[in-house]
Amino acid sequence: MKQLLLLFIKDPLRLLVASLLGYIAFIQPVSVAIGQDKPAGDSLRARTLNAVTVKGARSIVVESLPEVHGTYLMGGKRSEVIRISEIDANVAEKNPRQIFARIPGVFIYDMDGTGNQVNISTRGLDPHRSWENNIRQNGVITNSDMYGYPASHYSPPMESMERIEFVRGMGSLQYGAQFGGMLNYVTKKADTTRRFGFETINSVGTYGLRSTYNAIGGRVGKWTYYAYYYRRHSDGYRQNSNSDAQAQFGTLQYQASKRVGITAELGRSTYTYHIPGPLTDAMFAQDPRQSTRSRNYFNPDIYIPSLKLNWKISDRTSLLWTNSAVLGARNSVQIDAFATIPDTINRATGLYRNRQVDVDHFNSYTTEARILHRYTIGGIGGALAAGVQLMSTDLHRQQLGVGTTGSDFDLTLTAPFKRDLHYRTKNFAAFAENHFYLTDRLTVSPGIRVESGKTEMRGTISYYDNANLPRDISHHFALLGINAQYKLSNEVKLYGGWAQAYRPVVFKDIIPASVYERIDNNLKDAYGYNAEIGLEGNWQGLHVNVTIFDLLYRNRLGTVLLTNPDGDGVNYILRTNIGDSRSTGVEALIETQLFRSEKLLISGFTSTAFNNARYINGRVSTGTENRNVTGNQVESAPRWTSRNGVTARYGSASLTLQYSYVAQTFSDPLNTPVPSANGAVGPVPAYSLVDLNGTWRIKRLLTIRGSINNILNQQYFTKRPTFYPGPGVWPSDGRSAQLTVGLTL
Repeated sequence: MKQLLLLFIKDPLRLLVASLLGYIAFIQPVSVAIGQDKPAGDSLRARTLNAVTVKGARSIVVESLPEVHGTYLMGGKRSEVIRISEIDANVAEKNPRQIFARIPGVFIYDMDGTGNQVNISTRGLDPHRSWENNIRQNGVITNSDMYGYPASHYSPPMESMERIEFVRGMGSLQYGAQFGGMLNYVTKKADTTRRFGFETINSVGTYGLRSTYNAIGGRVGKWTYYAYYYRRHSDGYRQNSNSDAQAQFGTLQYQASKRVGITAELGRSTYTYHIPGPLTDAMFAQDPRQSTRSRNYFNPDIYIPSLKLNWKISDRTSLLWTNSAVLGARNSVQIDAFATIPDTINRATGLYRNRQVDVDHFNSYTTEARILHRYTIGGIGGALAAGVQLMSTDLHRQQLGVGTTGSDFDLTLTAPFKRDLHYRTKNFAAFAENHFYLTDRLTVSPGIRVESGKTEMRGTISYYDNANLPRDISHHFALLGINAQYKLSNEVKLYGGWAQAYRPVVFKDIIPASVYERIDNNLKDAYGYNAEIGLEGNWQGLHVNVTIFDLLYRNRLGTVLLTNPDGDGVNYILRTNIGDSRSTGVEALIETQLFRSEKLLISGFTSTAFNNARYINGRVSTGTENRNVTGNQVESAPRWTSRNGVTARYGSASLTLQYSYVAQTFSDPLNTPVPSANGAVGPVPAYSLVDLNGTWRIKRLLTIRGSINNILNQQYFTKRPTFYPGPGVWPSDGRSAQLTVGLTL
């Protein structure tokens, strides 16, 4: 069921047209006498109409964002909108390969247990907690610390989402400097036709999965409210991999007038994940469900408060002022060692060894004012989006604390932290982008983003001479970009452009791991650009979006081996910029209607990408020497990803069979061809997966979802991490099944 999107009179034929993407248009002739300015009689007299709905099944699921989207300009850029209610997917465990199936080129990293975290990237970037992206919820930044630790530890339930908006790096000038683009999770809203509404969604599944999501919402006068409470438990696919998650969210909107609205929101997510530990390749082949750790835990607890003012200053000008924060902590207690080092009881003491405790405290504050103004000068129309952003962050990092010898989640210290540091940043950004409507078909949009700020690191590292640590890092840069869009027809458009991007040196890059490491005092921030050109078309029952892209990433971080300059001949490891990489390729999405009858619709899609991500120069340490990596494949960057599906819809029920393929990747710039004995480096084999998901909507009240994931029980893994949760093989889930029942009252 869909809201009617477009209703208008089409001159000069005097036709009343109702249309919606993916449906056949409804056309009704209107009686108008020749020479009259209005229809004869009462045929189009102004009146209040009853709500109109269009019922039907769509073969086109993914849409692009409109050219002007709120206070953002999205014309000329590749973007995708995924409406959660329109896809068959394992929402209970927010399975990324199903939810993001129709976004070509998405690489997924499974590391925190199913359902706990989304880790994705595109175009050869690092998927760790999606930290190459600007992550938002309802337009509010959720990255923990943009300049210290840009990962998004905030992890709300997918049951709470209405849609997901994804814009590639071409839009970086407007929302941030990130290479990967913006990922905006848009939550469900209250039914404003009711004073009170209630929704409950409950799931059960294999490996002890059980979850419940309960939400209320409504409108009373000028006030609109929505809130939810969520809990989930899973025993996990592997031994010692159970997790418990909670999330809460509340929003309160006051519509002061037709032009002014104020919205306050508070979101919180937390989970405790029992980390099963890495495996060697031999262990994985023997039994991928086994565990090497029983006392490791990870626990992020994040709050996202925000206050927004939405002011429609005039019919042509709108202002959005957002004040927000990311507050909370990332906690872990673990034995951090290779899979070949067992965690056993000491015979002499009768106790386990003490665990390592690490805690990050996040205090990130952002205020962002954006304005959109439409204008006409000299017969040329335009739309200007501009704004400023102030960001103040204090990441308090406490690491290498000596914890207890116990087995439960316990952050108690028996000896102080060996690293106790503050990473404080103050940053100012100003940005502007302008749509010039040169003709009815051609739009050109230049833009600029200027940032100026400074990061100060203060604190102590017990094993390191603080005189060797860089203290201050300045951020001063201007990013330029331009894109364009040309409409070949109402259904087909060409788009493309070029935009610079930037990634600051983050906290982990400047902390020496041991006394044998040093940090380059002249570390350079990563910079480069995104470029793309594409074709998007919508025909009757067919949607095509194909993009050719080029991403240049300069000043990648790594380590090299050097010798002390004082002549003692002792080698040391230097953390520094090791080289540049480039990703070029094609991203293609095709959705099509295969068969249609009065009640049955069969549609299919293919979402496929080719990505040639290579080092164009660089050298890294092998431990005993430095080796050239020019021409090597960038780590965690598969050359091919392909997700393909067939959906059958009968009445209000649908069933989707999906096949996914991800090509081989490497864990290190050296492209080590044979896995090491401890599993820390080596190739990540290609894998193929088959999933089956179904949805049955019984009128408006009841929704039933079912999933069988990894039907063929493929044993696979997606990455060998170089840091958390530990180097080695981290198996992904085998076959599983879920059943979800949702009730709306």
